[in-house]
Amino acid sequence: MASLLTQKSLVIGKLTKYVNDCAKRLSSHFIYYPDNEKPISGETTKMNMMQAINNAMDITLRDDPTAVLFGEDVGFGGVFRCALGLQDKYGKDRVFNTPLCEQGIAGFGIGLATAGATAIAEIQFADYIFPAFDQLVNEAAKARYRSGGQFDCGALTVRAPCGAVGHGGLYHSQSPEAYFAHTPGLRVVVPRGPIAAKGLLLACIRERDPCIFLEPKILYRSATEEVPVDDYTLPLGKAQVLREGTSATLVSWGTQVHVLLEVAQLAEDQLGVTVDVIDLQSILPWDEETVCNSVKKTGRCLISHEAPLTCGFGAELAATVQEECFLHLEAPVCRVSGWDTPFPHVFEPFYLPDRWRCYEQLVKLLNY
Repeated sequence: MASLLTQKSLVIGKLTKYVNDCAKRLSSHFIYYPDNEKPISGETTKMNMMQAINNAMDITLRDDPTAVLFGEDVGFGGVFRCALGLQDKYGKDRVFNTPLCEQGIAGFGIGLATAGATAIAEIQFADYIFPAFDQLVNEAAKARYRSGGQFDCGALTVRAPCGAVGHGGLYHSQSPEAYFAHTPGLRVVVPRGPIAAKGLLLACIRERDPCIFLEPKILYRSATEEVPVDDYTLPLGKAQVLREGTSATLVSWGTQVHVLLEVAQLAEDQLGVTVDVIDLQSILPWDEETVCNSVKKTGRCLISHEAPLTCGFGAELAATVQEECFLHLEAPVCRVSGWDTPFPHVFEPFYLPDRWRCYEQLVKLLNY
């Protein structure tokens, strides 16, 4: 009997290890492509995206005496440790925890910003930003307009980890950028890595409109880049062309940029074609000129994002490309995205628009 139990334990142990190994493989649906170009010259140091975000907030707290950082569990660094060490450095009156109330976090940030402070609010997961939706859409976004420019809360930046992480399920994997993109008065930004994250976050903090800064959580520790130590910003509303080609234009933001970079390499290796790969970076406003100029050159456009297809931000891109580039198009604009279902747990690999789904659609686009 003891021998039989031992054998069963060994089998169960091997099965568990196999399942865990599969989960690890499936949790990473992309290859990370680090940035090699530096936005400014000078000293650099290796940082992952979590450290780059921490560094941007550290610079802000150091140089702006009105700056405060707050959110659920931010005092000890936050769930993903993006604020690690900042309370020890700047004190509990400038880096502090809030109650578990997203509406209160946003409302408090609006009040601080309206009073002249620089407010950096963290929503623990982007999935839980919806209780704060009214505050952000009806109050923060409209403050400048409704007062005729007499007051605003532009010094408010709301950070929120977003997107798939491999095991988040329906409440910890959503990509809510399209909800906010419908709101004049907000800025919506999604970085793809450490260098971009630091420059874009500093730009958001100094922007005179309230900003929603969505951080793809799977990228926090995916890879390191040589990030400039000094202060720098990247322009909001400006896309970056990461790879140039002639056969198609591939557009995305956040994690999905790395998926499309791999698709571009697959296309070159297996099909002998080159494509433009564009990181949108800013969802609101977005860089219509860069995208449309690329599509007019290539004649084909593929857009990819993790959020569901219906009313995803890719629909806005596709409509604009169709209107502005119609006579240049050689094929209909293609969208590859998540499905119109709640975000699944064990079926996440089938939900995400991985390299093979995107590559398959690119082949169809090229053969149209």
